[in-house]
Amino acid sequence: MRFGRREFLQWTAAAGVGPVARLRSTFAGLVNGSEANKKSGVATMSTGKMFDAAVIGAGVFGSWTAYQLAKAGKKVALLDAYGPANARASSAGESRIIRMGYGPDELYTRWSMRSLELWKEFFAATNNPLFHRTGVLWLATSTDAYTKQTAETLTKCGMRFERLDLSELQKRYPQFNLDGVEWGLLEPESGALMARRAVQAVAAAAMKAGVEYRQAAVKTPIGKGTLESIETSDGSRVAAGKFIFACGPWLGKIFPDILADRIFPSRQEVFFFGVPPGDARFSAPAMPTWIFLGDEVYALPDLESRGFKIAIDRHGPRVDPDTQSRVVSGEAVDEIRRYVARRLPALKDAPIVETRVCQYENTSSGDFLIDRHPEWENVWLVGGGSGHGFKHGPALGEHVAKLVSGAAASEPRFSLQAKKTVQERAVY
Repeated sequence: MRFGRREFLQWTAAAGVGPVARLRSTFAGLVNGSEANKKSGVATMSTGKMFDAAVIGAGVFGSWTAYQLAKAGKKVALLDAYGPANARASSAGESRIIRMGYGPDELYTRWSMRSLELWKEFFAATNNPLFHRTGVLWLATSTDAYTKQTAETLTKCGMRFERLDLSELQKRYPQFNLDGVEWGLLEPESGALMARRAVQAVAAAAMKAGVEYRQAAVKTPIGKGTLESIETSDGSRVAAGKFIFACGPWLGKIFPDILADRIFPSRQEVFFFGVPPGDARFSAPAMPTWIFLGDEVYALPDLESRGFKIAIDRHGPRVDPDTQSRVVSGEAVDEIRRYVARRLPALKDAPIVETRVCQYENTSSGDFLIDRHPEWENVWLVGGGSGHGFKHGPALGEHVAKLVSGAAASEPRFSLQAKKTVQERAVY
């Protein structure tokens, strides 16, 4: 089940198939052929090959980390139990917001700025137009300190934005019922990333850069000191100098002793509403991506004719990412219908054309986890996206690649020590 540079180049030579379609087809072949390879003795990563780094988890964090390490000349293995952008992953789904606003938190604003730069460069280089510059609109009240602080931080970081009073909001966005809204902040350069396809594109680029991909679950390593290899679910082993576990909501399952009470996956339900025929009010540029902290809601315009996307942005109950139901609840349907009917009257009777149940992997502070394992000197833990991590994939991967290579310093707030025991249903 090896997939190295030569195989990747042979695969990409196939004419008439786009890069994302080729990636999807190849991963399907790897999965379907795994048992046959095992039975026939096809060589795997356990044939004595030594990697500089093994990255476990091919979501947005893991794929970008593997890609950045490969670009730095490292021999890298990338493993995932279900495949890049699989249906269980936090990195899956059609779209994710990329915004620069983080209240007073300059660190995340600057990481978002760097990430948007890297996303754009990557999409241009790989001919994958997977960023939509819809703008991101913050709806706010007079007491909304977070959005006020966002304006201050954006100014400090040199990011352009517009402050809109209520009359200007009403003029630009008549499709909204703005009851309770007093002003807005518009980030005109921000927007949405097509998440599932973006992760697949990064994973493909990583393999083109020399990364070897394998679809396999990884067992919890036993012992302490220096980890020499990891065992996969089929009994083979992968040897590396460094191991980076970037497996999102599965981190607590692989390392239950240290992470089960520090990271918890929560159930999140997302809805797509079909817009009225011929109605452009719910597509960009007429409608931006928007956030209203007062309502605990975020939404994206109708992108690529998939429907108007909206979700209640509060933490749901703790779930198991392997086994949780991916069917939305009747209660959630009722709640979102009531909200849409009130805030966007023209969609009152619109059909729900698609739903999705995913998960956040939450830390106590909402900060990422990027730290060395306390008992393994060459094992790194990377995760804790906490519902806002996707946009940061490029900057995070860049940071982790430098960190594990000794070319960057650790960020204290991302440390394991900074993560207190999390409380279920907490909101950060």
